[in-house]
Amino acid sequence: MPEISTKPYLLRAIYEWCTDNGFTPYLAVKVDAATTVPMEFVKKGEIVLNISFGATSGLKMDNDAIQFHARFGGVSREIYVPVQNVLAIYGNENGQGMAFEVSSTASENAASQPTDSPLSSVPALAKVPPVGLQSVPVTGADSAPTGVPATAPAPDDNNDPPKKGGRPTLTRIK
Repeated sequence: MPEISTKPYLLRAIYEWCTDNGFTPYLAVKVDAATTVPMEFVKKGEIVLNISFGATSGLKMDNDAIQFHARFGGVSREIYVPVQNVLAIYGNENGQGMAFEVSSTASENAASQPTDSPLSSVPALAKVPPVGLQSVPVTGADSAPTGVPATAPAPDDNNDPPKKGGRPTLTRIK
């Protein structure tokens, strides 16, 4: 029997710690063909999602994936994130949390399965082109729609490499 990863358990623990301490849990995700997120908010192949109780509906964090509904620009969207694609979970107010190394994503693992598996008859999905990282605040179904700021920035084509030196940080965009 293969050993179960500790990652989903750590994700649930940090989520619970954030909510117990009044922090807003955010999830940084590497986007690929296996994820279901609003592509207009993806930058450089990554997206940051607010997964607090007030911003989500029907949040389910199991050992394989994180699923929920959230509002983006007033429109309810279904979100599906494989646990393998989670880069980090942290409290928005203080930045404390846990980062994970994503060596291979769920769609890459599905593509590398042997051809005699039942999945071999399923058509392959194309990779999502990397576009960028953007923090996306979302609201719950009972709140006013504030998923996208009124003056949402146009997608930039800034493909400059990150600056060297110092400690890596997640950028919060209000």
